[in-house]
Amino acid sequence: MRVLLVEDDQLLGDAIVSGLKTHMYSVDWLTDGERALSTLTNNQTDTFDVVILDLGLPKKSGLDVLKSMRSKGITVPVLILTARNNIQDKVTGLDQGADDYLTKPFDLSELCARLRSITRRGDSGHTTSKLVLGNVSIDQAAHKVFINDKQVEFSRREFTLLSKLIEQTGKVVTREMLSQALYGWGDDVDSNAIEVHIHHIRKKIANAISIKTIRGVGYIAESE
Repeated sequence: MRVLLVEDDQLLGDAIVSGLKTHMYSVDWLTDGERALSTLTNNQTDTFDVVILDLGLPKKSGLDVLKSMRSKGITVPVLILTARNNIQDKVTGLDQGADDYLTKPFDLSELCARLRSITRRGDSGHTTSKLVLGNVSIDQAAHKVFINDKQVEFSRREFTLLSKLIEQTGKVVTREMLSQALYGWGDDVDSNAIEVHIHHIRKKIANAISIKTIRGVGYIAESE
């Protein structure tokens, strides 16, 4: 899952980025509202699964960013993360189009749970922490993969790729979509990184499900 964090507190931002990466998220971090809105509005090469948005931002407030996003038809799920715990602030944020609201201080596990929840609602309209295809089952909350009811170890990026493919079962997932799910702006990406990860995944899921290559486009996950 690729996250855009918009937070101007350096210590908190560092902690969130480090924490989310240990939970298999790809995180890009901005520190002011104007740049966040510009990135979400104008940069078509970057797609995010969710935005974590502080309210007290320099240059443009979080609420103004949120209002502008929604007025422009940008529907990416937004979690407001702020020290403001006034009920009216929460109501205003939700009314402006936020999907959830978490106050500081907070626990990282709760933040991750809320991110999973709002992104699942956005994808399918209901919540479930498990993905299943054939004999492969993914527990997203626990970050575990089971093949034929036995747990198999997957690296962070393998887990993310497999989850993305199973979420889109029967549909072609482009290399660009997979790359965006894995890597942030500052990551050093090898030209064949996706292929290497897919190769390792195929070895682990052999005879359980099939990941087919659509030459020049991407990959598709199907039951065997």
